[in-house]
Amino acid sequence: MKKKIKNKNVIFVDIIKHTEQEIKKTIENYKLCNKKEKVLVALSGGKDSATTLYVLKKLGYNVEAFYLDLLIGDWSKKNQVAVQELCKLLKVKLHLVNIRDELGYSMCSIKGGIKSKERLSNCMICGIIKRYLLNKTARKLGAKKIATGHNLDDEIEVYFMNLLKANTDLLWGVGPQNGVIRDKKFVPRIKPLYFITNAETKKFTKTLKLPVVYEKCPCSTKAGIRNDARAMISEFEKKNKKIKKELIGNMLKIIEQNRPRKYWAISYCENCGEPSRNKVCKSCLLFEKMFKN
Repeated sequence: MKKKIKNKNVIFVDIIKHTEQEIKKTIENYKLCNKKEKVLVALSGGKDSATTLYVLKKLGYNVEAFYLDLLIGDWSKKNQVAVQELCKLLKVKLHLVNIRDELGYSMCSIKGGIKSKERLSNCMICGIIKRYLLNKTARKLGAKKIATGHNLDDEIEVYFMNLLKANTDLLWGVGPQNGVIRDKKFVPRIKPLYFITNAETKKFTKTLKLPVVYEKCPCSTKAGIRNDARAMISEFEKKNKKIKKELIGNMLKIIEQNRPRKYWAISYCENCGEPSRNKVCKSCLLFEKMFKN
């Protein structure tokens, strides 16, 4: 007896329907946002943030988009074009921010200056700077939430990285909503793709033929603890295809049951005045290192 093969069009519809329903469920179950408040979607030009914007817009949320030009040569130019095409296609207002206009330097200059004095990864430096500028921009625009494209794979990798490095304080910040801190200067970050995998967003964007750059950032490295965590998870997945969702579910239970109250305490950076858990925020510390003799 011949095995019945599904029609390609049916498969495409299944991929789109599954992704949209999973994101809708995550937003509703975790009360990530409502349709009245402005949500600023952080776009990178990649598949995950494109999926986030597409689905939030389709579901009727009040979205605007943000893109930070890091000035990383042709790669940044390609991503900016993709972002502009996506926002035009979806009829979403786009806010373009140039890193040199904001900080006086390109991302490559910042990383070069810091790494000549401190052993920090490219991704760590970039992440700190992006979060800093994203929060400032979202606040200026009156956004109530920031939506990022972090997906299931990202979150599990970060969780294992923090475990491997014994960064217990950082474990408490993971979840579909980063920062339920109530503060006038802090815009909470939400992750609608929290239960969606890398493979699913790739299929979703390719099926819909969305303008997306699939090339990795040229500054990212294959070595490092993130790749160790990724390899570990990959080995688990060979034995259990559902391991990622099982791990994330158990992880969330542990975090909710054990998160210390002091984790939510917040103050302001004594240099720039931005929200920080320490006297000096991470961005200011980076620049101190950059200009240190």
